[in-house]
Amino acid sequence: MGIYSSSELKNIASSKGRVFEQRTYSAQNVSINTKFDIFLSHSFLDKQEVQGLYQELTDFGYSVYVDWIVDPHLDRTNVTKESASLVRKRMKCSKSLLLAISTNASMSKWIPWELGYVDGSTSRCAVIPVSKEGVPPKSFKGKEYLSLYPFIKKVPIGRTNEDKLWVIADEYDYSQFDSWFLNGIIQENRGVNIFNL
Repeated sequence: MGIYSSSELKNIASSKGRVFEQRTYSAQNVSINTKFDIFLSHSFLDKQEVQGLYQELTDFGYSVYVDWIVDPHLDRTNVTKESASLVRKRMKCSKSLLLAISTNASMSKWIPWELGYVDGSTSRCAVIPVSKEGVPPKSFKGKEYLSLYPFIKKVPIGRTNEDKLWVIADEYDYSQFDSWFLNGIIQENRGVNIFNL
């Protein structure tokens, strides 16, 4: 396992389409004050990959906000005070922000605003790299301001090889996502070389 590839996420999206439709229907019926575990920031050009990520994160047990899933009435191409106010409210109601980074992410006008807004109010911001490569790299190094944030990697652990999400700051500083999500701290780990997994 490791960093998500575009093809892997598209496969997840297509194989779990029926479950996704059910979850989408449920998500569209949430109130304005609904709390979310994760605000998933992304480029709409990566809609299929984001659907796969949404499915993955909800399968891990997290409630996830994606604007076009929860608030499909929002017009991403026409930013108004009302739409910005709604997105701001959704960010305030989210415990963390994960930024899906792909080749399309740099084209999004929303991503820098969303990241800056959530980073100013919580220590729980991280990057989920989405690789276009068939075999994605085992590590990620962000460019410019993205290098300030840890990244997410899926790694099978234990005797059962159960997949777990990890938040990785550098070679020795990483924690399981569950722990980071609860306390916002990335711990030093020297017992496992997570980059070889």
